[in-house]
Amino acid sequence: MSEYPEYPEVEDSSDVREVISDVIRASKLTAKQRGSNVKPVVEKLSSLLYDQGLLPDDLGQLIDLVTIPSFLDQASLGNIARNLYPATTVNDDLIVRVIGCLGHGKLKPSLAIQGALLKWLVMIYHIIDNQAVLSRAYSILFNLLDTAAIRKQLCHLLALITRRRHVRPYRIQSLLSLSRQTGNDPAVTGLLRVFKDYYPEIIVGEATRAKASVFKHPDPQWRERLDEIQRDHAARSTNRSERPLDAFRVARNRANGKSSALLPEVHTLNATENSITLEEIENADSFVKNLERIELPNQLIAILGDPLLQKLLLLKPHDEAHRRAGNWLASYGQDLISGESGIDPSDGLEMLKAYVSSTKTFPPIFFVFFNEYLKIWNGRDGRGLVLAILSYVPLAAFPELFTGIFQLLEAKILNNTVDSQLQLLEFYTSLIQRWTIFLASLEEKSAQASTTVADLVAHINNLCLTLVQTSPTTSTHSRILDFYEQTASLASDSTLQRHTRIVIPPSPLVYILHFSLSPSTLSRLCAILSKYKQGFQKAMATSRSEYTPEYINEFNGFLMDICNCIWRSRAFNHNDVNSHGCLVPRSLNRDLTSYINDLSMGGTLPTLFSLSYSPILGLSAISYFRQLEDAELEQLRTRHAGPVTRASLNALANNGGLRVGWDDYRLGVLSHLEQNGMAGVGELMYNTMTNVMRRRSTMMTESS
Repeated sequence: MSEYPEYPEVEDSSDVREVISDVIRASKLTAKQRGSNVKPVVEKLSSLLYDQGLLPDDLGQLIDLVTIPSFLDQASLGNIARNLYPATTVNDDLIVRVIGCLGHGKLKPSLAIQGALLKWLVMIYHIIDNQAVLSRAYSILFNLLDTAAIRKQLCHLLALITRRRHVRPYRIQSLLSLSRQTGNDPAVTGLLRVFKDYYPEIIVGEATRAKASVFKHPDPQWRERLDEIQRDHAARSTNRSERPLDAFRVARNRANGKSSALLPEVHTLNATENSITLEEIENADSFVKNLERIELPNQLIAILGDPLLQKLLLLKPHDEAHRRAGNWLASYGQDLISGESGIDPSDGLEMLKAYVSSTKTFPPIFFVFFNEYLKIWNGRDGRGLVLAILSYVPLAAFPELFTGIFQLLEAKILNNTVDSQLQLLEFYTSLIQRWTIFLASLEEKSAQASTTVADLVAHINNLCLTLVQTSPTTSTHSRILDFYEQTASLASDSTLQRHTRIVIPPSPLVYILHFSLSPSTLSRLCAILSKYKQGFQKAMATSRSEYTPEYINEFNGFLMDICNCIWRSRAFNHNDVNSHGCLVPRSLNRDLTSYINDLSMGGTLPTLFSLSYSPILGLSAISYFRQLEDAELEQLRTRHAGPVTRASLNALANNGGLRVGWDDYRLGVLSHLEQNGMAGVGELMYNTMTNVMRRRSTMMTESS
């Protein structure tokens, strides 16, 4: 549900973004996989870029498309590069991305594309936010002059940015040498003349007498079109109707905006001498100073589209205004559902999104509207708007929410693709986040929050379990953990805990994430389980009736199995209390044990997931031990070959190596992980095993 920053919109910018998205998706597939020719889409994009220009976020996406390897053909990439018309100034980050793609290498764009991008830098030099960014990259650009294919464009760019501080003797010698090698290349000679302007007494000989490039503008027609786009955008920027987030002035001149056909503007006709109208408010100070004297406008339905009126009614509630808005929305919904001509759903959705995001409310009439709209919606048009609006759905009885909203939404969005499942998960994550904020603001216990939140989390558990199997990637794991970090906050926060019941993740999901190949995933999972444990401890201290022994034992099994793997070198153990053996069947455990023993690799199956042997944590563990050895290198006669075990530490000390205890080593690894952004592993170990916490406290006391 990504949203774009609030820039004054170029006309039909949504069309540009849709086509950009289509081209980006096509760039990730080979020509055979696409099933259709991408060139017509690129041509359409180029036409839109020429007509409308690009806002910063859209420009950034296309810069990445052109500079990062993809399956698009060179002709299409060149077509896009030639039509990068910025509608606003260009920020430093985009310039750095372009400079970073220059040079030779498999991951670099072709030299033709690099030349086109350098030409683009020359043509947009006057609208770069901070031109000093090019000056800081002077050495990088200068060192690329040996590349003949981009030398002309490089010389032109260097001529623009060269200042006295850049003219150095070694650069002069390099240019003179390059000029001789290239037969007095006009572009190089032109750059030499720029150098000569700063130090005429240094450059001698025939080099600067040769024919030189004048460095004229590469494409005057391109520049003229750019100027037109910039002027049009500047004109729109000054139009207040195009800046709805300037929320301390009423919106005017909306004839060109999408809201003009739907909502009236704010007008106040019954003002008195002692009152102030919204039309007179110019800034925040004026709004605050006159808040009590502001007269309500005649057409209160304007609340749906005017940010200033929304703020006024948020601070001075007025039931009549919300009732009128509800009646209007009901009428609009009936027209939309009946298929009346001239009704554009995107107009209304944008208006509703602005309303809910400004007021942070979701009136009951919105629920009625979406219950009907989702039945006729195609699931694609305005999907981001629909999800953004519905993320403000208030906390209510789950059966009502599920049948009225969630079930209809899922039926329209889910299409057996990972992307649709991820979009739905992001929606639910945003929804839980808003509910968390709401519950934190309550002074009294919510009557229905516990069952509603528990039912929703249980529902999303199934979605996460599906995702982790259909898309076993680190990116997907991260989205799943984003959701469970929200539920962990509900479980562990004492203020929130009284409103909700702890719902643990499915067992298979926990173990799949535990055995992922990302240290970050493991650390975040451990941190989440640690918060769940804190929540259970607080809950069990007050009441044991809400959670059955079986439920607690299932969660304790997560803790026992992970600690067995990481700390106790007893992976897949079924004999400890509450242990589940990571759900690995005993028969498979025996087969794996036999296989590992036959390899004669020095380790046993239960130890292969410990701190020292783990494919996820092993590198961090040995890196920490190498740091200890490096600090004592002069006193050591031998170094550890790795991986570190209790027995190998004893043997190492006896052979003149580093002397460190087994527990001290493991605690040191946990501290090392914490210092490198993976504190979750240590948090779980400390909160789960009291002996580890005691040992850590003793070490901290001794060190202090």
